[in-house]
Amino acid sequence: MNQPISPEVDHSADARTVEAALDAGNVRQAVVDSKTATDVAMQNTLLTPRFYTTDFDALDALDVSPVREEWDLMMARLKRDPNKGHFKKNEDWDKIDWDAMEPKLRAEFTDFLISSCTAEFSGCVLYKEMKRRGTNKDITELFQLMARDEARHAGFINDALREAGISVNLAFLTEKKKYTYFQPKFIFYATYLSEKIGYARYITIFRHLQANPEYRFHPIFKWFEEWCNDEFCHGEAFALIMKADPKLTRGMNRYWIKFFLTAVYSTMFVRDHQRPAFHEALGVNPDEYAHAVFTKTSEISRQVFPMTLDIDHPRWITNLRRLQRANVALADAKREGRLFKRLAAQARAGLAFVGLLTIPSIPNEVPQTTRLEPAY
Repeated sequence: MNQPISPEVDHSADARTVEAALDAGNVRQAVVDSKTATDVAMQNTLLTPRFYTTDFDALDALDVSPVREEWDLMMARLKRDPNKGHFKKNEDWDKIDWDAMEPKLRAEFTDFLISSCTAEFSGCVLYKEMKRRGTNKDITELFQLMARDEARHAGFINDALREAGISVNLAFLTEKKKYTYFQPKFIFYATYLSEKIGYARYITIFRHLQANPEYRFHPIFKWFEEWCNDEFCHGEAFALIMKADPKLTRGMNRYWIKFFLTAVYSTMFVRDHQRPAFHEALGVNPDEYAHAVFTKTSEISRQVFPMTLDIDHPRWITNLRRLQRANVALADAKREGRLFKRLAAQARAGLAFVGLLTIPSIPNEVPQTTRLEPAY
């Protein structure tokens, strides 16, 4: 049976489906320059957002009946769609003079927006493909609704970029960006953490600017509370998927969970330290911000993970800083074309990561009830 065609909408914020969001007027709108932003979004490094593919048949076979009561509550929130119509400019959107922005801040803020847009659209592409391929109603319905949200977020970020005369060509990314294959369980660990740490990042910035509005140099930050609540809800879905299959958080999989926790936290630390002017403009110390985000994410992840990282261990910040310095040296070596300097930097980065990975974790007894509500 042919699916009904979603009616065209003027803005992705008002779309009820991912198809309508991707075909909305603001997404298809012509821009001054899409190549610059799209070239950045196309990059594939350890620190840039990736596009993922997986075993969709295995995803389609998921059984959420062990968590049915909590699953239905989570799905009811997604269907209620409290943020429909939110992700578009209104009278609270202040006029920004991009040309007057300090050049280093403009470059770093633009990089932040492009990276965020790519990450949001990466989720949209993965979720949309699962919805297209699957037959399991529980799973296809979930991924349809999450893809809708991610498409709205990506469209909204592109609206902000257009004011700077650039935009990410989302259709081109879908066709041309390299896809990385992950087993379903790795998708669960990585995406759960991505959604939850995204919530922690956005709500930390939102609360800081709520208390210190003089540092709000762009209006998009006013939209962060509703944005991060979407991220939180998406993370809840993956928490319930993992709770429904206990072996995902037991045995050898505990080591994979620790690996992904360490990788996600350290990647955020290194990436954020690449944007000193951006954080200075926000009035945020990157080290203190990272610790606040890690603390929130660790507390949230106790809902499903059997351990948390010891982020107060003396070796934690020491090795994060070593990793960050090695990343700077690696970037310099690549720019200068110096092979041995590059290999030495990679070795130092690897040793720093091992230093983080070998810090003893803190055991956690997972609660019977999984679902949480945003509380920060």
